[in-house]
Amino acid sequence: MNMSKKEFPPIARNIRKYRAEKGYSQDKLSKLAELSFATVTKIEAGDTPNPTVETMKKIADALGVTIDDLMQ
Repeated sequence: MNMSKKEFPPIARNIRKYRAEKGYSQDKLSKLAELSFATVTKIEAGDTPNPTVETMKKIADALGVTIDDLMQ
């Protein structure tokens, strides 16, 4: 049985990448961004491929990057 790897949207990959660079857990990011832990985990898992601009701004600010950085 071929278990193909799930393709994550760019935003999910980029949040994970920047979060790892900062050494932040998903829990720490959720607190810094003032978002629920569930929101952060769903976005990173690709279950929320199109988060709101407000949510994106909170995550970008918490990670010290721009929304454009997260979407590339």
